Amino acid sequence: MYGWIWRHLPGNAWVRALISLVLILAVVYVLFQYVFPWAEPLLPFNDVTVDN
Repeated sequence: MYGWIWRHLPGNAWVRALISLVLILAVVYVLFQYVFPWAEPLLPFNDVTVDN
């Protein structure tokens, strides 16, 4: 999959690396801004079963 993306990016190796970095940063941004806040209430991290 990564090879396919790399072959379809325009430019030489430096331009491809820069575009890849921008794509990775965009994916991380979307995950932190939209996906993780949406999924957080669905995850059981705040379910505490220890009582006093």
